Amino acid sequence: MKAIGYCTPGPVDRVDSLVEAELPDPVATGRDLLVRVEAVSVNPVDTKQRAAAPALDGALRVLGYDAAGTVEAVGPEVTLFRPGDKVFYAGSIRRQGSNAELQLVDERIVGPAPASLSAAEAAALPLTALTAWEMLFDRLDVRRPVRGGGNAILVIGGAGGVGSIAIQLAKRVAGLSVIATASRPETADWVRALGADAVVDHSKSLAAEVKALGVAPGFVFATTEAERHFGEIVELIAPQGRLGVISGIGKADANRLSGKAITLCFELMFTRSSFSTPDMIEQHNLLAEVSRLVDAGTLRTTLGENFGRITAENLKRAHAFVESGKAKGKVVLEGF
Repeated sequence: MKAIGYCTPGPVDRVDSLVEAELPDPVATGRDLLVRVEAVSVNPVDTKQRAAAPALDGALRVLGYDAAGTVEAVGPEVTLFRPGDKVFYAGSIRRQGSNAELQLVDERIVGPAPASLSAAEAAALPLTALTAWEMLFDRLDVRRPVRGGGNAILVIGGAGGVGSIAIQLAKRVAGLSVIATASRPETADWVRALGADAVVDHSKSLAAEVKALGVAPGFVFATTEAERHFGEIVELIAPQGRLGVISGIGKADANRLSGKAITLCFELMFTRSSFSTPDMIEQHNLLAEVSRLVDAGTLRTTLGENFGRITAENLKRAHAFVESGKAKGKVVLEGF
C-alpha cells in the first residue's frame, strides 16, 4: 500500500519532512477494522508529531488521525461493523495513522459516517468532535449550570477545528449562549455562521470585550493559547465557573483560579484509546451520535479548505497552513 510519513522529525520545509513509500498491507485481527482510507484531515497534533516525535528504529512513521473511508476487512472479534460499511474516526496516537491507503483501527473508536456527507466533509469532523464533546459534556459538564454564569460559554479560538464544532455543540445540543473569539473579518463571519451569539476579538483585551457584553460566562473553553489569555480568563469567568483547556496552561499560575473556586479541566481525546479504558467504546457511541446529528441537520461539517489528493507535497502544504495559524475550520485531503 502507499503510505506517507517520516523517518526523522523536523520542520515541514525540510525535503524529507514527509515522504511517500510502499508498505505491506496490514491485516485485521482482534477487534480491528481494516479501512480503505478515502479522505483525511490535518490537525495540530499531526504537525507537532512530525516536528518532534521520533520514529521507531528509523522506520517510516505514518501520521494522520482523522479519516473517512470504507471497511475492507474485519478482525474475528469485530461486532459493530462489516466490510463495505462507510466509517469515520480519529484513530490512536499509538498506532500508524491514516495517511495511507489502508489503516487498522479498533472498532470501539470508529463511528458510522454521516450518510449526508462526502468522505471529505466527514473526515473534517471526528477528532475535533470527540474533543469538543468530551470537553463540553464529560469535563465541563455544561448541562449542570453555573449559578450567575448566564448559561453562557466563551470559546477561545472559535474559528479553529475544535472551536468550529464546539460552537455548534454548545449552541445546538447544550442550548448555551455562545461567545466566540475571532480576530479577522472572515473568521468572525465563520463563527457567526456556526451559531455564535456574540464575537469578541482575542487580539484585544478579552476581559474588556466580554464585560462589554454584560455577562460573566460560567464556562470558558480555551481551544488554544490558554496561557496567553489566562489572566483575563480569571478576570472574566463567573465565580465557581469551569475552565477547559486542551494544551495545558503553560507557566500560568493555576492558584489564581482559587479565589473564584474555578474548576480547571483538561481534555485529551486520545486518552481512551491510549490506555484502552473500560469505557473506550464511548468514542464509538459519540461518533454515532455526531453522525446522527449531522444527518438530522443539527450539525454541519467544519471543512474549511480542500488541499486535493493525499500526496506528500499536498500534506506538506497542509501542515504548513495549519502551523501558520490561518486555517479556518479543517484542512482536508482526499484520494490517493
